[in-house]
Amino acid sequence: MIQVFNLHKTYGSATPALTDISFTIRDGEFVFITGKSGAGKTTLFKILFGWEKFDHGQVLVEGINVGKLGEKNLYILRRKIGIVFQDYKLLRGKTVFENVAFAQQIIGSDKKTIRFKTWDALKKVGLTTKKEAYPTQLSGGEQQRVAIARAMVNDPQLILADEPTGNLDPDISMEILEIFEEINQQGITVIFATHSTEILHVKERRLLFLNGGGIVQT
Repeated sequence: MIQVFNLHKTYGSATPALTDISFTIRDGEFVFITGKSGAGKTTLFKILFGWEKFDHGQVLVEGINVGKLGEKNLYILRRKIGIVFQDYKLLRGKTVFENVAFAQQIIGSDKKTIRFKTWDALKKVGLTTKKEAYPTQLSGGEQQRVAIARAMVNDPQLILADEPTGNLDPDISMEILEIFEEINQQGITVIFATHSTEILHVKERRLLFLNGGGIVQT
């Protein structure tokens, strides 16, 4: 699924964000990435998604050479990936249903497909009864479920979860983790960034540890 070789990323003249990073993630794996704030987790996700350029190295996602992918063809990569953020990034002026449907509208799906797939995604995260609610009417855990549904609605092969439980209490965090487990059981690769020791200890998963721009695999 993912192959990264000697990846290096620096912002200006600052200390490198990522230094000589190499790792592989197999199709269908669930992998935790951890490290202190500023260790490079978000930078790595942005590179995998095509949001950030890198200085040198090679990044392959589902056989796509990310470094050689032009702006016009980034959609080929991004349609394979769903991404979930710590702060949800929901559209405040749209309902739950509209937030999830928006991801389908962007790729030009027809109305029938949008209705079916949006409903199915909300069903998977247990939010069909909240479909007409707005983000401000939801709890943090519910907002994150909407974000997960939005990430899943286009049937990605890979989910990048960037500290998805960072703003949630421990009990809700475990519920959100369980949703990602269920996603992974469908054969979807999940990379879950977290600094929560509780989450890291609750499941036996392979761990990538980022520290000072470098990486350690366990």
